[in-house]
Amino acid sequence: MASPHSGRDYPAAFLAASRLTLAQLRRAEDAHVDSLLDGVQGVPVLRARHGRAFLDLNRAENEIDPVMIDGPMAMAPQLTDRVAAGLGVLPRVAAQGLDIYRRRVTAVDAEARLAALHRPWHKRIAELLDRARARHGYAILIDCHSMPKPAGVLPPQVVIGDRFGGSAAPALVALIEQHFRQTGWRVARNAPYAGGYTTEFHGLPAAGIHAVQVEIDRNLYMDANRLVRHDGFDGVAAQMAGLARLLLATAPLLGLGPDLREAAE
Repeated sequence: MASPHSGRDYPAAFLAASRLTLAQLRRAEDAHVDSLLDGVQGVPVLRARHGRAFLDLNRAENEIDPVMIDGPMAMAPQLTDRVAAGLGVLPRVAAQGLDIYRRRVTAVDAEARLAALHRPWHKRIAELLDRARARHGYAILIDCHSMPKPAGVLPPQVVIGDRFGGSAAPALVALIEQHFRQTGWRVARNAPYAGGYTTEFHGLPAAGIHAVQVEIDRNLYMDANRLVRHDGFDGVAAQMAGLARLLLATAPLLGLGPDLREAAE
């Protein structure tokens, strides 16, 4: 399991370069999601340390807005819709669309963040997935996030993202969906969140590697305005620990290994 957006470390130089307060920058975090995974046992858990406003681990390393960079980058930028919205790997805006920086980020600084944080994070995920597949014949990544309450009369409280079937086996996604439904929570699949770079990059179900994004309504476990846990926290944490136990017990029965027919072709 991984929590890429719950980090809350912000380097002093970054804070000095930002036009926003620490409280405003923290609005971009998936606050406390790392702590929701404290009770998970039997599987590795990765927790980001640095805040999402500093570097977003759920983006490709070249999802960079060239307008905000001072100097040439070594790689060509990938101008996605997320970059256009100011939400690239180096976000231009924080929550509520507030501009983060007083001035452009130097290319040297941008490259240093990618080298120190982004590449090691995804390298570690890939290593753990390869190790699990070698041991079990398959591997599963649950990428954990929190979300603001979606719009609508009865919006989902949990959204399961599998890139519309592209990052994980249907049987696995159905198992995860059922786990959360049995709590009484409203669960949706791929809307409004289908999964980001992490599930897209690491999810290779035909090769026996499955990646699923789990978005949890942060109002289930905290006061979203003050970023403070409330009485619902323990119940959500118990469900995350229960999901890990369920996967350990049931995943071997789902046929999640590589598609040997495709490999043979």
